[in-house]
Amino acid sequence: MVLQAIKYTLGRLQILDQLQLPHKEVYQNIADVEDAWHAIKDMRVRGAPAIAIVAALSLAVELLNKKNSHGTGHETKDYIVKRLDYLVTSRPTAVNLADAARKLEKRVTAVAAEDQDIQGSLVEDSYITAAQDMLVDDVEDNEKIGSHGASWILKLPKAGGDRQVSVLTHCNTGSLATAGYGTALGVIRSLDHLRRLNCAYYTETRPYNQGSRLTGYELLHDSIPCTLITDSMAAALLSLKGETQNIVAVIVGADRVAANGDTANKIGTYALAILARHHGVKFLVAAPRTTIDLGTSTGEGIIIEERPSREMTVMKGPRMRSDDHGAPAVDTTVVEEVSTAAIGTQAWNPAFDVTPANLIDGIVTEVGVFEKEDGMFRLEKAFSCDS
Repeated sequence: MVLQAIKYTLGRLQILDQLQLPHKEVYQNIADVEDAWHAIKDMRVRGAPAIAIVAALSLAVELLNKKNSHGTGHETKDYIVKRLDYLVTSRPTAVNLADAARKLEKRVTAVAAEDQDIQGSLVEDSYITAAQDMLVDDVEDNEKIGSHGASWILKLPKAGGDRQVSVLTHCNTGSLATAGYGTALGVIRSLDHLRRLNCAYYTETRPYNQGSRLTGYELLHDSIPCTLITDSMAAALLSLKGETQNIVAVIVGADRVAANGDTANKIGTYALAILARHHGVKFLVAAPRTTIDLGTSTGEGIIIEERPSREMTVMKGPRMRSDDHGAPAVDTTVVEEVSTAAIGTQAWNPAFDVTPANLIDGIVTEVGVFEKEDGMFRLEKAFSCDS
């Protein structure tokens, strides 16, 4: 059973607190927009698709539990737009959030415009239905991304003759980062389902360790063959094990893809793209169309969030101990912070970097894999395809 980062029923939303993984599975209630804003900002929920879904559903829950409290239909529409604008400020780099807010604003604005005297409850119902549809659509899109990506990889020459393949991934792009299944990790799941995966290598992904904490947790949970490396080992991995382990691709997710294919993703992605090109390994970005921002022409227009330097200089986790048999065990009752740098250290901590399109071999979406045409991505074609 795939892990659930988001649990939703009508009027109730819960998220899996990812700051407590991999040692504790703790679900937290999200009762309103403020709860969601802080959960996103604190990274208790993360991953561009999951952020958008949680934000949208948090307002649905708020509206349902505060029924008929926002006046007329037009007053309700104005309230919804204001709350969505606030949610977008929680994570400016993740285009899925802004895209979801824009679509939901358009929906309620259209409904309110149908009748000057429309009741507020009807505008609320329209919003709630649209937000719930986004949850269902995200899971379906992820499964299609996984299938398309796996098919593309298995057509590579190094995958010929039913040969098993290995891949390298970065950060967390699985069911914990989406409504379910995953984007880049969805491709890995599909390869494993087809019994063509030799090993999924994954980086620890400093400084928040989403790879070692979250991706490793998902892969082990699903019994997918996997091996952890530090971020700085990627070059050595491709050099020393690329041939013997048949590492054919680096697969990553995305927080925003510009119109030309430049891709913002977790810090360290750009370096992996350079390494992949040097070693002749394909570099794939896996993301739903909601992550493609045709309004941003190149990566230069993408805002890069910078996070507190303390995330780099301090690590938090449960205390390790030995059990009665001398084997290592985790004591989840004692969580400690450990300093990893000299007191007073100043650190630069961008959350993302931008990988230039010329280093990307393919962009996997729910409607297929897009490759360059005459040296350029034509991502507008993704929106003229049926899913």
